[in-house]
Amino acid sequence: MENFVLFTDSDTDMTPEDCAKYGYKLISMPYAVDEKTVYPYVDFDTFDSHAFYDTLRAGTIPTTAGIGEDQYFSYFEPIFAAGQDILYVHFSAAMTMTFEAMRHALDVLLKKYPERRFYAVDTKGITTISALIATEIGEMVLAGKTPQEIVDWAAAEVDHYAMYFYVDNLKFFGRSGRVSGLTAAMGNLLGVRPIIYMSEEGKMVSIGKERGHAKALERLVQYVADLGDDLESHPIFIGHTDAPEVAKTVEEMLRARISPNLNITIHAVNPTAGSHCGPDGVGITFHAIHR
Repeated sequence: MENFVLFTDSDTDMTPEDCAKYGYKLISMPYAVDEKTVYPYVDFDTFDSHAFYDTLRAGTIPTTAGIGEDQYFSYFEPIFAAGQDILYVHFSAAMTMTFEAMRHALDVLLKKYPERRFYAVDTKGITTISALIATEIGEMVLAGKTPQEIVDWAAAEVDHYAMYFYVDNLKFFGRSGRVSGLTAAMGNLLGVRPIIYMSEEGKMVSIGKERGHAKALERLVQYVADLGDDLESHPIFIGHTDAPEVAKTVEEMLRARISPNLNITIHAVNPTAGSHCGPDGVGITFHAIHR
């Protein structure tokens, strides 16, 4: 068995409990509130989703930033120094400059430890889609798959995991500018929920809009029905930004529309990504014929 250490980051929605199950080490991706930087699962042990999103409802708009080269050194060098390789399952490199800092750190580290190898799987997503891919890879690791086998699997399969979601208040995305084709002011004025998906380039793209929660949920479920591939054999993840009742409604809709035998997990979206999404949003990730 190859000697390697598994990494992921908090933007994938993997919690310390999830990581412990599969052996992941967790890289904390920060956010800032009132100029105070917070590192998930470093500055707190358990994410209080309701409390965090309530602060956003009250008017707080957090900011986010990547981590620096020195922090990547602190995560990776002890592993290489111990004679182990690394497999890092991470959120979309197309969404942030933090991976440029990682590459600079790795350039130095791999020259210092030339016998070591660094493997990476870009999930081309964030939050729920990344969590599902990281979970699938975790199961592969438990089954004894090698890093190269996992990287090869990801090259073929990552684009077969789709995520569709909507946000409830566009002011958060309007400030971040992270979604193409999105007009925040118009959406909020008209009470429109944009439907957003993760593209094959790993970017969030607005592909339509619906007026009201009910129509937005129906559209999400329709995407699963239209694009879903072998859904009973693959887990489905529903992520929410402090909207557990809505997420449960989505679960019931999926079971009624597609199959009562679906393997569905509901989880809260991490605070760093949630800083851009805002509260009361819901999304679905599933195995698909394409994104």
